[in-house]
Amino acid sequence: MLPMLEHCEQLLKTLIGLDIEAIGRSALERALRERLEALQLGQAAYGALLEGSAAEQQALVEAIVVPETWFFRYPEAFALLAERARALRAQRGALQPVRILSLPCSTGEEPYSIAMCLLDAGFSAVELRVDAVDVSLRALDAAATARYGANAFRSADLGFRERYFRADGSSHVLCDAVRGVVNFRPGNLLDASFALGAAGYDFVFCRNLLIYFDRATQMQALARLERWLAPEGLLFVGPAEAGMIRQQGLPALERAQSFAFARRAAAMAPASAPVPAWPVARPAVAAGPTPRAVAPPRRAFAPAMATPSVPAADPAAQTGLAQIERLADSGRTAEALAACARHLQSFGPSAALFYWWGLLCDGERRVADAEGYYRKALYLEPRHPEALAHLAALLAARGDQSGARRLQQRLKPEGGRHAGP
Repeated sequence: MLPMLEHCEQLLKTLIGLDIEAIGRSALERALRERLEALQLGQAAYGALLEGSAAEQQALVEAIVVPETWFFRYPEAFALLAERARALRAQRGALQPVRILSLPCSTGEEPYSIAMCLLDAGFSAVELRVDAVDVSLRALDAAATARYGANAFRSADLGFRERYFRADGSSHVLCDAVRGVVNFRPGNLLDASFALGAAGYDFVFCRNLLIYFDRATQMQALARLERWLAPEGLLFVGPAEAGMIRQQGLPALERAQSFAFARRAAAMAPASAPVPAWPVARPAVAAGPTPRAVAPPRRAFAPAMATPSVPAADPAAQTGLAQIERLADSGRTAEALAACARHLQSFGPSAALFYWWGLLCDGERRVADAEGYYRKALYLEPRHPEALAHLAALLAARGDQSGARRLQQRLKPEGGRHAGP
């Protein structure tokens, strides 16, 4: 199967910019087997079909993309969105709508969260324009249906579900008032012909997508995202992407766990270049692969809910963890990894340390190492929320849905309410 796998790998890189190393070749093997079994074809016949059929190319994309998202993921980002949107309205009045872009939008949880956040902040539907784009037609169909099971409601605060959803059996259906705010459309970030209009977006959410690209493709994608931003706009990314964004010179907002960046000055922005398209949010690790996190003033990587298992009485250990955070936040990954090793030698194992170690490896796309450290964190602290979420995203990205679901179940408190980042 190797020649066919290599062919599919190159095709997916061309179509959606996917660096297969980010999710592991086992995920591609699973997707290819799924298509061969569905069509009852051998590899040679499938290769010929794939070469000439845009429909089958899209089917392969659908098979490789594993949505992994939920409502109000990284709540600090939504708090900042509401605050900045209100300030923007006060500055320019309500006649010009606030424009927000969500891509990849996956099955709709993120753009619908944006809409609910701003409706709760006092905006009317006519004051908002939320555009939601994804390369997966299957995900867009699910988003348009707006029917969600328990897995989509992992936030600690589920008050929004009472306000905007109605129960229907084991699912919840979103109300029309929110659905009407969001405009869904297919599109590919890396397709040079894909356009979103001339006006810049006040806010762009592109979380847990860039981690699936190699460095050259990341730079191309970032250049396009910046061109879509209004001069004073904000770009929201995933925690594992924040270090890379900082390294490219985008100013970070001083808001813990928001992963928000301002646009570079025009003179610093990279030259325009054609760019490819992307996989859907899975993991974060998966928008994905999935969530990673930050903390006070300027950190790019920090646990959203994880609490250190190092005893608070040991200030030296806490200082060591803070140093790891600072190094990660400034993009000095090699130094941060070395600091992890020194911390282990000085203070011994802890869930907080192993979570950070896994997060750093995740950002470097060392998937096997990241998984190992997340599992070590969970051995020491079985309900560590961020380690559970990240490991679940890694498993989902490589097609182990049952393993991911088992971990997600552990994010629920004993009383049955969902908890999560």
